[in-house]
Amino acid sequence: MADKQETVALFAGSFDPITLGHVDLIERASRLFNRLYVVVGVNALKQPLFSLEERLTHLQACLGHLPNVSIQVLEGQLMADLAKELGATCLVRGLRHSGDYVYELPIAQANRGLNPDLETIFLQAQPAYQHISSSLVKEIASYGGDLTSLVPANLIGSLQSKYQSK
Repeated sequence: MADKQETVALFAGSFDPITLGHVDLIERASRLFNRLYVVVGVNALKQPLFSLEERLTHLQACLGHLPNVSIQVLEGQLMADLAKELGATCLVRGLRHSGDYVYELPIAQANRGLNPDLETIFLQAQPAYQHISSSLVKEIASYGGDLTSLVPANLIGSLQSKYQSK
C-alpha cells in the first residue's frame, strides 16, 4: 500500500479581526489536510483596524491549539504563486451565503488559470456563524455592542480598546 501524499492547503483572509466563523472554518479545514497555512493578506489600498503585527498575534492566540496550522503573510505576491511555493494544492474558502459564492467563483477560476494544480474547496459556514463578517464585528464594536457571539473571547478587549481610543 502506498503512503498517502501529504496534503497542504491555504486558508486566506485579512482577519481584521478574526471572527468565530473564521476559527470554526480553520478548525474544520485543519482536520482535512496534513498542513494548513492561514494566510494573512496585506492590501496596501485598505486601512485595517489592526496592524499586521496585531492580526498575527490574534491569529496565533486563537489558533495556537492546532498543531498542523501555520500562519503566513501574503504581500506583493499572488495567492497562486504562494501556493506553489508552499506546495499547497488546495485553497479553502468559506461560504456564508450565495453572495459569497458569486464573489469567490471568478477568483477560484483565475487562481486555477494561474496555477492548474490549485483546487479551490468551499466549506459552508455553520448556521450559527453565517451572519458574521469582520465588517459587522467592527460596526458593532464601534457602538460598544456585545461581541461574545462574534469573536473569540481573547479578542474582545483588543477590539473594545481600539474603539475607546478613537
